Amino acid sequence: MSRSSSDSPPAVFRPDSAAAFVRLGLALLIGSFGSVGMWSFVVVLPTVQAEFGATRAAVSLVYTCAMVGFGIGGVLMGRISDQGGIVRAVGLGTIVMAGGYIGAGYATTLWQLDLMHIAIGIGAAANFGPLMTAVSHWFERYRGVAVSVVASGNYIAGTFWPTLIERGTVYAGWRATHIAIGVSCAVAMFAGLWVLRRRIGEDRVQSHDNAPPPMVDLRMSNNALTALLAVASIACCVAMAMPQVHIVAYCGELGYGVTRGAEMLSLMLACGIISRIGSGFLADRIGGLRTLLVGSIAQGVALLFYVFFDSLVSLYLISAMFGLFQGGIVPSYTIIVRESMPAHDAGARVGLIIGASVLGMSLGGWLSGLIFDGTGSYAAAFLNGLAWNALNVGIILTLLLRGRPRLVAARA
Repeated sequence: MSRSSSDSPPAVFRPDSAAAFVRLGLALLIGSFGSVGMWSFVVVLPTVQAEFGATRAAVSLVYTCAMVGFGIGGVLMGRISDQGGIVRAVGLGTIVMAGGYIGAGYATTLWQLDLMHIAIGIGAAANFGPLMTAVSHWFERYRGVAVSVVASGNYIAGTFWPTLIERGTVYAGWRATHIAIGVSCAVAMFAGLWVLRRRIGEDRVQSHDNAPPPMVDLRMSNNALTALLAVASIACCVAMAMPQVHIVAYCGELGYGVTRGAEMLSLMLACGIISRIGSGFLADRIGGLRTLLVGSIAQGVALLFYVFFDSLVSLYLISAMFGLFQGGIVPSYTIIVRESMPAHDAGARVGLIIGASVLGMSLGGWLSGLIFDGTGSYAAAFLNGLAWNALNVGIILTLLLRGRPRLVAARA
């Protein structure tokens, strides 16, 4: 009896409790390792291009494949999580991702590298959308902040992984580094999952049946709103992709070296952690739609600075500013869905919108490479990002003008 009581989690789980915060910490740790798949190829892009003798657009397609896999994985892993729990989804994702990294280390052609990065993206996806959904069931009062915290896992990954990968590539080559990533992530993530499973036990995901009704009326059907948010998500992430995907290569073209670029990427994503968590607090006060508008306008300002300044010091400062401005954009879509649509539809619609954001990142990464190949400069690529960002701002302003924020009486 003593072993049973010590090994089992509490019989009754309470949202917002200490146990919920322990789960949140474990989910953040797991996500920080599992999100390496979003950033690893950004660091080795110039090295891989030189080895294969490919164009910038062709080698950028590898990142696009990772993002396509991420979009597919978001749907697949979300369904697995709904049916079998978050531990099963992340465990399967870890196996797929580790296999992709090890396979990438042995790839002899670009198409093989493309396929392996589709697998990497599928596996990494389990550590974003499904984790955010799981965390949303563990919190009520602090749900917005909790979702923002676990969403920061991919920015934490972007903070420490690029420097480690850059150093590993210098000393051991990008192939050995990819294999090492696959093995180390598998070990660390399965250890974290083992602890998380013991904390969750047989506890089932909370039902949406008793969830609060929507709080905001945007005066359009749920399908139309989902489609519009998906387009907005694509637009903002095409703009977001230019610095995040090409900052390392951009620094190389300017003569500063890939090491400086990797440092800027880490700085950008470290500042994004602050932005992402801060956006959760902001959204609790002004709503997800206004929070998204603030982040999108600020992102455009940062992109404009990239157009006019390219000294080493200014690039560090702008990269930090870019991270501080745009980190809360993607989680804001989740909050908008939860505020304006029925809870029983939220999971599927969030998955579609996050998938659209991944499509935007992959499209933006490829377009920037294509524009560079055509112009020999990244200046036009930054202007392309500004145009897509303006589309996003226009959609959000339209929704705000149409919307009638109101509290829905619980008794109704």
